Amino acid sequence: MEEVQKRIEQLRTMLRKYSYEYYVNDAPSVPDSEYDTLMNELRSLEQKYPQFHDPNSPTEIVNGTVSEKFEKIVHKRMMLSLGNAYNFEDLKAFDEAVRKEAGNVRYEVELKIDGLAMSITYINGKFYQAVTRGDGEVGEDVTANVRTIPTIPMTISLKDEIEIRGEVYMPKSSFEELNAKRLENGEELFANPRNAAAGSVRQLDYRIAASRKLDGFWYHVCDAEKWVDTHSGSLQMLDELGFVTNPVRKVCDTMEEVWEHIQDMTGKRSSLPYEIDGMVIKVDSLQAQRQLGTTIRVPKWAIAYKFPAEEVVTKLEDIFVTVGRTGKITPNARLTPVRIAGTSVGFAQLHNLDNITAKDIRIGDDVVVRKAGDIIPEVLRSLPERRDGSQIPYEFPKVCPVCGSPLHKFEDEAHHYCLNTECEARITESIAHFASRDAMNIEGLGIKRVEQLHQAGLLNHIDDIYNLKFEEEKILALDKMGKNSFLNLVSAIENSKQNPLDKLLTGLGIKQVGEKAAKVLAQKFVTMEALQNATVEELTKVNDIGEITAIGLRAYFDDEHNKAILTALKAHGVRMDCDVAQQQESYFTGKTVVLTGTLSKYDRKEATEKLEQLGAKVTSSVTKKTDLVIYGESAGSKLTKAQQLQIETMDEEAFNEMMQEYE
Repeated sequence: MEEVQKRIEQLRTMLRKYSYEYYVNDAPSVPDSEYDTLMNELRSLEQKYPQFHDPNSPTEIVNGTVSEKFEKIVHKRMMLSLGNAYNFEDLKAFDEAVRKEAGNVRYEVELKIDGLAMSITYINGKFYQAVTRGDGEVGEDVTANVRTIPTIPMTISLKDEIEIRGEVYMPKSSFEELNAKRLENGEELFANPRNAAAGSVRQLDYRIAASRKLDGFWYHVCDAEKWVDTHSGSLQMLDELGFVTNPVRKVCDTMEEVWEHIQDMTGKRSSLPYEIDGMVIKVDSLQAQRQLGTTIRVPKWAIAYKFPAEEVVTKLEDIFVTVGRTGKITPNARLTPVRIAGTSVGFAQLHNLDNITAKDIRIGDDVVVRKAGDIIPEVLRSLPERRDGSQIPYEFPKVCPVCGSPLHKFEDEAHHYCLNTECEARITESIAHFASRDAMNIEGLGIKRVEQLHQAGLLNHIDDIYNLKFEEEKILALDKMGKNSFLNLVSAIENSKQNPLDKLLTGLGIKQVGEKAAKVLAQKFVTMEALQNATVEELTKVNDIGEITAIGLRAYFDDEHNKAILTALKAHGVRMDCDVAQQQESYFTGKTVVLTGTLSKYDRKEATEKLEQLGAKVTSSVTKKTDLVIYGESAGSKLTKAQQLQIETMDEEAFNEMMQEYE
């Protein structure tokens, strides 16, 4: 029994610490999934052993605490948390409990915005006050900062006193822009948009908050029954009053219909211009909400479905390094396999030695791992408080693990490099990159096949790809290579010869020259010959090409080995120019265009390429220089900002019709 009590107190201490880090410091040390696991363990133990009940336990109060920097405001009505669901079974249990108490109901389903919960009050039609959630009873007065958010109306037509609740968030584009500036200034980067939004709202200087380009979605009207009968009706009321509500919402009759909507939005999550961490299901009838009531910390009429965790805790079993196409040495973590976002993850990136040292990551540590979308998983941080003395500091190798050459670290870079151009790892990685989808798009020539062909002595340089058609007998003798596979590979190689110059430039793997820079260079110089003859001064005059990139290009083209490869590629018939005529005069010519929302006919990359072929410049954020915003389903703050700035907008249907005219 003593061990149980000790564990309960340990859990309470840990949860209070993690809560303070999350709500006050805006710098959580563990992901939500770990916090939820510990909270569930504590709740289970307290239920099983009621003799250890404590009214101040984290399970008895709303998560959060109050910063001492701002005036404390007592909420007129508690700002409650939400109960969590992690699967369909949890939602069904919630549905059964609701229907048992309130009978047949409908549900309003909304996106759960990953931001900072906020209450704003209007008196006599004028914006009066903004208060954070705090601990649910007492929040922080952040009126001056929230007042700077341009989408929040300062006056409304309703003259009654009204309290509205929602979420202040930072759009992905604003987050990227903010972190880019902080990187330039040598400041610590924000971990995610939620932390950035919270940190911005808590600035003592409102001008800093104003510069952070925050936004907000509003989703709850306190005492809404004064004006409407349903929650969905209250959202429509907010729309009419001029507030920004999230348009991605749906009223459902059954929990099965709710689940279908959740599954649909799970697939679209990454395309949204803001971060969401789940979806919220609310009973739509306000009368039913009153009938169901609340517990001490959560409403019984609402629940939050949490997406599968994208940050989890696991053990780092070992560290090993890999060699990239440029010779860059990348340390990687071998992990105890763990599921992240629906897939099993056993490895993660550690980036470089400086990163390992700064985060004090050791072999044997418990670590927090993140996987965002299709990005390779990375270790965010270690949890030193969990060490037991068996952990081992990592010693970075002094020689290349593949060829044994000494490693070199340039003064202005954090990475180590193998400088041996004949290193087998560099050869195979560079060839696989050349054949990749974003470069020459040679299907069937992935890294495993490249390694196989290299070991057979058939692929030692990029230009050897175009001699493979003459090696049929040797290739057919290789494992898992039949006649059809060989013919398909040869066909893909021949087709790649017709790729325009930008694809070739991307494939060459020139340092600092990715897809975007390759496209800019191809459009400016048109031919490989003109680009090869360009001086550093001429290169730096090109938009988006800096001095470091220009020097790297000049060094690449001056290298005799690279000259020989380009000569060989040209002799094989590989195209060395781009078709300027494909940039036809069009409605989009010369326009700066922003894409937002989910497009059904084209993915974002396809739409961007088509617009660029028609002479447009596609950017990621809406500014006064933007000429046109093209929007699809679930368009958010970018569309709102365009409308505020009176920028031309075009829906997907009109865009698709216009594309047909040019195809």
